[in-house]
Amino acid sequence: MKIEIESREENKLLNRVEVRFRVVHAKEKTPAREETKKQIAANLQVPAELVVIDYQKSKFGKHYTEGYAKVYRTKEEAMALEPDFLLIRNGLKSKEGDKNAKAGNVQS
Repeated sequence: MKIEIESREENKLLNRVEVRFRVVHAKEKTPAREETKKQIAANLQVPAELVVIDYQKSKFGKHYTEGYAKVYRTKEEAMALEPDFLLIRNGLKSKEGDKNAKAGNVQS
């Protein structure tokens, strides 16, 4: 598995770097989000907890995956700006809050 950073743009308004990437994975399965996240973090020399992968998509018959990720300066900024479903997918938030809300155990 090899990560290629196709573009890297700094978004000063939201204090993050937006990255478009391609993962080349010849004769391998599509990499898991966590593996991709670690590779991007290593490539950009930042902690993996600051990387939020928005999406990664593979096309049938192709040996690469294209995606979009956002790299924040702090974990708190990521938690404030990203929607809950992306935080859960990226392992920055757990689903426990959702379970408590569905069970009626919401505390004011």
